[in-house]
Amino acid sequence: MNLNYLKDVAVAAAFEAGTLIRTKLGRIEKVEHKGAIDLVTEADREAEALIVALIRRQFKDHAILAEERGQEQGRADRLWIVDPLDGTTNFAHGIETCCVSIAFAAEGETLLGVVLNPFAHELFVALKGHGAWMNSRPATVSRRKAIAESLLVTGFPYNIREVMGSTMPRFSRCLEASQGIRRLGSAALDLCYVAAGRFEAFWEENLKPWDTAAGALMVTEAGGRVSDFDGQTYDRNGNAIVASNGKIHAQMLKLLHLKGTE
Repeated sequence: MNLNYLKDVAVAAAFEAGTLIRTKLGRIEKVEHKGAIDLVTEADREAEALIVALIRRQFKDHAILAEERGQEQGRADRLWIVDPLDGTTNFAHGIETCCVSIAFAAEGETLLGVVLNPFAHELFVALKGHGAWMNSRPATVSRRKAIAESLLVTGFPYNIREVMGSTMPRFSRCLEASQGIRRLGSAALDLCYVAAGRFEAFWEENLKPWDTAAGALMVTEAGGRVSDFDGQTYDRNGNAIVASNGKIHAQMLKLLHLKGTE
């Protein structure tokens, strides 16, 4: 398997979709609701179509899991995971904090991650066992060891109104313990920013594989750690993710552990 060729295809697809997304900012005619606060626009669907078509031209027998169209059939051991526009709510409001996220997995293991913010002109790439890069420069997690010196980032799930009782106590404890918390609205970018050392940790619940597959690989290849809230191995189909520089991971797990279940 030629990882570099896979990477070249993913990067080309990300840039093609990114170009379309840039032209659509501020020109969206219709915003649809998949849920109460879960949006989709024509930019999502058109960008996804571009990415899928490009992948299909190169790998006709691969399976593709994409946010808007679901899973398309193909080889079970070759899977592309695509989020054409992560941060749709930001985008729909004219905010440029959004990205294209593409991952490739073989036999269940994520081998490639590509995340592009077309507005900031930042391309993140990770190859399993070979490292992570931001605009061709090596990406490495931060070296901060204390949570009190750490800047954290999180997101709220689309069903936030149903899980306030567990989400807000976690948020409160992390806010009190850390230097601060940011909420950017794009899980893929949050993970990349942990990989690049801009944040020390990220956590969120109820995400989908296309939100985290590429970014999670970015963190581990940059020297960080990714797990669920119990410290178990990260599962892209799981319910929770916490990613950190590794040095504050144990502290994060303690803060995220719900009182009363210890």
